[in-house]
Amino acid sequence: MKRSLVIVLLFSCVIGVAVSIDFESLYTMERASDFPLLMPQGIEWESKAVFNPAAIMIDSTIYLLYRSEDWSGTGRWNGTSRIGLAKSTDGLEFTREPSPLIYPTEPYEIPGGCEDPRIVKIDDLYILTYTGYDGGKARLCIATSKDFAEWEKLGPVFKDDTWSKSGAIVPAKIDNKYYMYFGDSSIKLAYSTDLKNWTIFPRPVMEPRQGSFDSRLIEPGPTPIITDEGILLIYNSADFSTIYRPGAALFDIENPRKIIKRTDKPLAEPKLSWEKQGQVPNVIFIEGAVIEEDRLILYYGAADTYIGAFVVDLTD
Repeated sequence: MKRSLVIVLLFSCVIGVAVSIDFESLYTMERASDFPLLMPQGIEWESKAVFNPAAIMIDSTIYLLYRSEDWSGTGRWNGTSRIGLAKSTDGLEFTREPSPLIYPTEPYEIPGGCEDPRIVKIDDLYILTYTGYDGGKARLCIATSKDFAEWEKLGPVFKDDTWSKSGAIVPAKIDNKYYMYFGDSSIKLAYSTDLKNWTIFPRPVMEPRQGSFDSRLIEPGPTPIITDEGILLIYNSADFSTIYRPGAALFDIENPRKIIKRTDKPLAEPKLSWEKQGQVPNVIFIEGAVIEEDRLILYYGAADTYIGAFVVDLTD
């Protein structure tokens, strides 16, 4: 009886942050605009490309954290990346900050930079995952902040110095642990009590599917969303023609390793000219998600050059 009460209390905290999203409604997503929301600008840190944005709602304002590239290192590491910040009150019109929020300072981030952010707030702590790239190896990293102004870099997530990318942390602790989906070929799961020491489950929780739109690789998209049905993970994928399309999966809230549902067709296809042409052609890569009133806004990088958005109506 006591054990049952503990389990109920544990998961009532998680379910308390759940939102109502019908899994099948994701197939109805529509582009917010036929034009990019953000494009490269200037001659400095965001002059070559802006793409792969994370997003979070703070006091009715959407904060968009996006990867930018300059023109340094072409042919070697293809431009130094920094993480810029833009803000919006309606989710579509953004005002950019003049300087990057996160920039390379550590040996594991130089010269390639800081790439592909995901952002979540748990309790009173903002947690940013990103890729540190030294020009030869990618390392999944974490930085934290109490106020979104001063950030502490905790360093690479995994201490064995192996290639790692794409960390999406579940937005509530489960059994007093942080859970994170990660990986850029298959999707794996790790957990931690302190954000510094992580234990990886031995088998991937999701893998590519032969003959499908996600046959070559899959990797997590935005911060997962806890819904009435479970943990919703939007993911990015590619087939062997190297077309990148998003899909979605649903995991059991009581067992984040257990997959419940998975889309059998892509949620979107590269269609517009700026999704088909750029640094890497034919790419839709979703990394940001916010719920704004009665809609889910999904922000994506297009062709590794621009930023766009999809909208899912949640009123039905």
